[in-house]
Amino acid sequence: NPDFHNLVKSHFSHGVMTFHAGYLFRTSPGWSMMAQGPPNHVKDGIQPLAGLVETEWLPFPFTMNWIFTRPGKVRFEKGEPFCFITLVQDRVLDDVQPVIRSMASNPELREQYGLWEKHRSAFNKKIFQADPEAVKTAWQRFYFKGEFPEDSAEPPKEHVNKRRLKAPRFGR
Repeated sequence: NPDFHNLVKSHFSHGVMTFHAGYLFRTSPGWSMMAQGPPNHVKDGIQPLAGLVETEWLPFPFTMNWIFTRPGKVRFEKGEPFCFITLVQDRVLDDVQPVIRSMASNPELREQYGLWEKHRSAFNKKIFQADPEAVKTAWQRFYFKGEFPEDSAEPPKEHVNKRRLKAPRFGR
């Protein structure tokens, strides 16, 4: 058990606060870890920094860093998250070639986008007008439910709106 003392300190200075996670992570070959701030967790006066860490070979722990956005103090409560990690199969990303195309080159996609845009504009207009049904609905759930605005296309078969990941277990 390594001694991970000094859980939080200003290791890099210049307004950067460093958290030690308290673990040394190892992953299978080809996999790394993305360390970033907790998703959808806003903290006034401080911003999490993100980093991809090659945990397949790293023999020491990495840190989670936050940068102050202005002079002042922030407080992390006991049990409050300070880091979110996720696995990334990053070596294959080197083989990806992004291509920028006009939607005009894909008429089916352009039509699907047009239908979504029509529904979105109508919904937002109703929200702005405080339409009771729209306000009650609060947001369109097309992506969440894996649906299209109209039955113009086959819905995705593999859509997942909530991941159910395994909890860590203690090993030898």
